[in-house]
Amino acid sequence: MNINDLIAIVKKKLVSEIVIEKIDIKDKSFLHKSHSGHQEGKFHLKLIIKSKVLKELNRIESNKKIYKILDQEMKNYIHSLQILIE
Repeated sequence: MNINDLIAIVKKKLVSEIVIEKIDIKDKSFLHKSHSGHQEGKFHLKLIIKSKVLKELNRIESNKKIYKILDQEMKNYIHSLQILIE
């Protein structure tokens, strides 16, 4: 899977499951290319989400909700997620 397809899938899944005012997804994989644990085809994503619903949850609960929605992508295509809730 290429990064553009993955970003589109992640955005679609999150928007369909959570009320989100704004979402920005950035590929940060280039920062990790030289790391020993780097795996080809696994991406590092940064999610910046503006959502009243997520903001009302504590950090652990909001992250769990996002990880649950992206379960398949986490298993197959995402090495790490950086999540910022606004």
